[in-house]
Amino acid sequence: MNEAAIETHGLSKSYRDKAALRGLELNVPRGSIYGFLGRNGAGKTTTLKLLMGILRRDAGEMRIFGEAMDSEAAQVEARRRIGFVSEDKELYPFMTVGQMIRFTRSFFPGWRRDLEEKYLELFRLPLNRSVPKLSKGMRTQLMILLAMARGADLLVMDEPTSGLDPIMTEEVLQALADLAAGEGVTIFFSSHQLTEVEQICDHVCLIDDGQKVLDGVLDDLKSQYRRIVLVFDSAAPSALAGLKGIDHLRRAGRTASMLAHVDVESVVACTQEFAPLSVEVHPVTLKELFMDHVRGG
Repeated sequence: MNEAAIETHGLSKSYRDKAALRGLELNVPRGSIYGFLGRNGAGKTTTLKLLMGILRRDAGEMRIFGEAMDSEAAQVEARRRIGFVSEDKELYPFMTVGQMIRFTRSFFPGWRRDLEEKYLELFRLPLNRSVPKLSKGMRTQLMILLAMARGADLLVMDEPTSGLDPIMTEEVLQALADLAAGEGVTIFFSSHQLTEVEQICDHVCLIDDGQKVLDGVLDDLKSQYRRIVLVFDSAAPSALAGLKGIDHLRRAGRTASMLAHVDVESVVACTQEFAPLSVEVHPVTLKELFMDHVRGG
């Protein structure tokens, strides 16, 4: 996992006078399942479209499997190794599932029949059903099949479980986990579904307003951060914001909630000067990290 599947440095993109990305830095380890997070308008879809060559960057660098994306030839070669599942799940509406598979297969000499058969059986896709009659979940599954059977080394996905029912969501998530573990495929996907990201991702990156605000190995991030909750006999003092090691502070009446990740024991010790009635330290979830870093204190 030493080689990066995706690297960006100073990646920037604007639409007229509005900046969508502001010097984005990414390092996606090869073979990882990498969750790319942010609220609507944060720059996630723009990033995915830049990686796929659908948009052109204004500034910065991009590398796919170590190769600089500085020419059309390099981008074409990279796309041969990438499977893209867009949020709108676009497929040819005049084809059936079987026709879509045969049509796509004809472009890839290294097409893997074993994976085609595996995902047809796993997803129970009806070969004779036309694309417009497929559910949103089936369209997602068909796009995964088309991407993987062609031999993709990198799967880029935009909201892959959007609109899926719980059973279909679980099948898609399990398929993604199996791809990374069994085939060594790197999976880079954006999502608003934080519980799903927490379920299968080993790395996460959170962006806000076109910039990275948090990234790393998910388990490491969750072990580094702690929630400190203080209760006072009167209004929680605003001076708590001056404590070193506090990322975010929220005060509500007699209660103060702080997110800390630098020497939490020392932070707790320092709170004693404010004479709290009680101090509790809790582990954090990915949702809490998301909310605090996006919404702030």
